[in-house]
Amino acid sequence: MKMKIAVLPGDGIGPEITQQSVKVLQAIAERFDHEFSFEEAIVGAAAIDLMGNPLPEATLDLCKKSDAVLFGAIGDPKYDNDPEAKIRPEQGLLRLRKELGLFANIRPVKTYQKLLDQSPLRPERIAGADIEIFRELTGGIYFGEKSTAEDGKSATDVCTYSVEEIERIAHLAFKAAQKRRKKLTLVDKANVLETSRLWRKTVTNLSKEYKDVELDFLFIDNAAMQMILNPTQFDVILTENMFGDILSDEASVIGGSIGLLASASVGNENAMFEPIHGSYPQATGKGIANPIASILSAAMLLDHFNMTEEAEAVRKAVEISINSNVCTPDINKNSEYSTKKVGEFIELNITDPDNHIVNNENVSLGQMTII
Repeated sequence: MKMKIAVLPGDGIGPEITQQSVKVLQAIAERFDHEFSFEEAIVGAAAIDLMGNPLPEATLDLCKKSDAVLFGAIGDPKYDNDPEAKIRPEQGLLRLRKELGLFANIRPVKTYQKLLDQSPLRPERIAGADIEIFRELTGGIYFGEKSTAEDGKSATDVCTYSVEEIERIAHLAFKAAQKRRKKLTLVDKANVLETSRLWRKTVTNLSKEYKDVELDFLFIDNAAMQMILNPTQFDVILTENMFGDILSDEASVIGGSIGLLASASVGNENAMFEPIHGSYPQATGKGIANPIASILSAAMLLDHFNMTEEAEAVRKAVEISINSNVCTPDINKNSEYSTKKVGEFIELNITDPDNHIVNNENVSLGQMTII
């Protein structure tokens, strides 16, 4: 297969981790005889600094002309810490999602047996957790009308949803549940919010088309609690934009590190793949950022284009890396592995899947880790 992939490294650790996922995709292309071409463009704070725009038109054009977008991270303290800033890096990401029509964000949350002790939750509580969160991405309060009173003493954010917006992501979530354990949980706040009542009515009506899927409901506050008390009860979670943002970040602690969580943002014509973590500016340039979330996002890219065997090869190489303790310090505080070394280990496990013995002596010398 021939594919053109737009690469938007972004800010902070974005360039470091994205570099590793590009290497992994190149390894997949080599092993499975594909042809992937990559073209980089700027976005976020880097784009503001250079062009005064968090999403330059050239970057947007590249994304629209590409088969897929591989995204790093955006954000910078000089904007985060300035409440008066009129232009912010996040505006670029929000506009990109809207322009590309990326209405569904899919975030898998899975535990690894090797890392159960890394989670702040008890191992017996999280063992076997395997959740897929479907977050609506282009509607709701993030995109609603916003205003601040002239005296600066009040502000308004409007949350709006239509039946069409709800149905299109609900279809995706129901279909995903059909391929998994056939359970879908809608998370809302229907006891308070009118938009949530529309979500519940719409999804209930739609469930008649998916009679093999069990549908249940949780209010967002209860869902957040249940995510900690008993995460294994969930299969597929469907929710609106802000609730999905918060709930999926909370779910990241289940696996022991937010550096493990990938995501796909898809629409009818375009798709973008990115880790759910931020730009982590404190770690920039130190080689300690975990590239696995970005690499697993690349696996979701392969899945999206029905390259199932290729995606599974990436996930298997990641699991070997974790089981071999080839991890960055967020997972193993005594680790001697850098962002680049972890990426190389996973890359080599793809190009040479039968040869993945860790040579710790070489690691200490900063040499290749495969013998």
